[in-house]
Amino acid sequence: MPFDPADLTYNDAGLIPAIAQDADTREVLMLAWMNAESIAQTLKTGRVTYWSRSRQSFWIKGETSGHTQELVEFRFDCDQDCLLVLVNQTGAACHTGRRHCFYRTVKDGEVIENLAL
Repeated sequence: MPFDPADLTYNDAGLIPAIAQDADTREVLMLAWMNAESIAQTLKTGRVTYWSRSRQSFWIKGETSGHTQELVEFRFDCDQDCLLVLVNQTGAACHTGRRHCFYRTVKDGEVIENLAL
């Protein structure tokens, strides 16, 4: 069955959340947003392209930083309202320079930053 990005369920802004996961280690790297056009561009080029809500423009991961995401596999959930992109990550996925964006933990009501991540 052919895939059509229009068959996915988007929010009122025309966006769908996309979780990036390392294709080899299965480590969850980040969450960003895509729209139908960024999905089509990602599938066409193999370079993961998101929609920047703050800049209101396309954001090809690594275009300026060199920390690229090469698409390995494109998945969507059972409700068709969330994406999972398995990627080959080069460099940091997080804009803070960390490997992934999930470096904070809540333990006993306190936020702990895991500097090793």
